[in-house]
Amino acid sequence: MFGIRKYDNKMVNKGASIVKGRSLWIDARRRLFQNKAAVTALFLLIVISLLSIFGPFFLQHNFSDTDWGSIYQSPNLQTGHYLGTDGNGRDLLVRILYGGRLSLSIGLIATLVSVFIGVIYGTIAGYFGGKLDIFMMRVVEILYAMPYLIFVIILMVVFGRNIYFLFLAIGAVEWLTMARIVRGQTISLKEKEFIETSKALGQSDLLIIIKHIIPNLAGPIVVYITLMVPSVIILESFLSFLGLGVQEPLTSWGVLISEGSREMEAAWWLLIFPGLFMVITLASLNFIGDGLRDAIDPKEY
Repeated sequence: MFGIRKYDNKMVNKGASIVKGRSLWIDARRRLFQNKAAVTALFLLIVISLLSIFGPFFLQHNFSDTDWGSIYQSPNLQTGHYLGTDGNGRDLLVRILYGGRLSLSIGLIATLVSVFIGVIYGTIAGYFGGKLDIFMMRVVEILYAMPYLIFVIILMVVFGRNIYFLFLAIGAVEWLTMARIVRGQTISLKEKEFIETSKALGQSDLLIIIKHIIPNLAGPIVVYITLMVPSVIILESFLSFLGLGVQEPLTSWGVLISEGSREMEAAWWLLIFPGLFMVITLASLNFIGDGLRDAIDPKEY
């Protein structure tokens, strides 16, 4: 009898561990780390991020130091200018790392702003439905019809070229896709039994949205963030290329690429190395986004 009880307890514990292993996020993490491309991209992104944050502290040259004897110097390990210098004798590697800080910050912060607006907007439209949903979606469609790049340029021209406003300006026009994604997911979720049960228990609409709807949107939101950051970085780079983005003495990868394109014939390294950092970062983010999408979506398996 005691042997049977002991055997049953083992079976219960084993069953409990199996159930625990079926968690969505545990399975998603396992699938993500089985994706070699996504893991490699994650490693490269971490390396570039750490270099951008801490790298300048370990280099002998400062961000704004000018070396008039090393103007347009090609990459040289002996002088410490590992990736060369620009037309003012400033070390290119240090400027790339500082530019990485700003480009990644703009990409992340502007994306979070757009996600915040899009999640709130899309959840309200999808949950309450009816005429409110129709009106809110018509507003989204009207904004979609406007070239958002021109809208950002207008905002920058009217309100000035402030770096903090650049975060908000880009985020304020990139939330439309997030709103539509969240709306569709919310419409599907609000018909689920656990939502009906929450309503029957007398929970308020606000509590249901915060406690049940938004947490179940975490998967699409995470995937969207990884795919949105590259597009924001590209948009900032394009604005900087036009002279409407980051201004001196600050720099970003877009600014460096813009400067490098003008000096490409005389100093090829000014375009190649910033472009290489940017390409690796954007490709890594896209591979991570694809890996997360495949890992979170159970239909893929």
